Amino acid sequence: GPAHLFRLAGKCFSFVESTYKYEFCPFHNVTQHEQTFRWNAYSGILGIWHEWEIDNNTFVGMWMREGDSCETKSRQTKVHLVCGKSNKLAYVSEPSTCVYSLTFETPLVCHPHSLLVYPTLTEALQRKWDEAEQLLYDELITDQGYKKILKEIFEEAGLLKAREEKEVEKQSKKITLEFETVEKCSKEYKQLSEEIKKLRVLLGQHGIAYRGNSGESFGI
Repeated sequence: GPAHLFRLAGKCFSFVESTYKYEFCPFHNVTQHEQTFRWNAYSGILGIWHEWEIDNNTFVGMWMREGDSCETKSRQTKVHLVCGKSNKLAYVSEPSTCVYSLTFETPLVCHPHSLLVYPTLTEALQRKWDEAEQLLYDELITDQGYKKILKEIFEEAGLLKAREEKEVEKQSKKITLEFETVEKCSKEYKQLSEEIKKLRVLLGQHGIAYRGNSGESFGI
């Protein structure tokens, strides 16, 4: 991420709301402490530093994930970075159950270019991004394909964590790769056509009509 933000590492910032004290330690974790005299007052982790939230070539926030368990999932927190006169935790909310939202003010993000992603990348990854921009401009890839390349770049840079692919997605990916060239696609089509011919002959031998894609029946 942005090198100038690393000076926040090793520091913690707190915010008190009602009976709860929240503590944000950049690049480490977010914790919540219930400040009451109850014997079972809650004190726990709302998330551990995980990855960046990136939108339109900009670091818009930090994701703290895999906090203490909460029903069937783990607590997680998104920290929004906004320009402010001093480093401080300004606002905390819980938009949905066990998913928290923190607003952190800091003068370190006030410069308009302070949160750009591109300058933080290595030359090799910047070149990869430039190539993707050119492919998109030349209409050789779709917007979806462009976003996929960017995601891969961010993952390679360690800005995003690579998600575990589900078995179905893996299978889908495998099929897509099999037909990535016209030659492979034509070859597969030819093989399938041959198999259909054989099946039609076999059906004809048993006096069964063949039903095509158009829904019409053809006697063989």
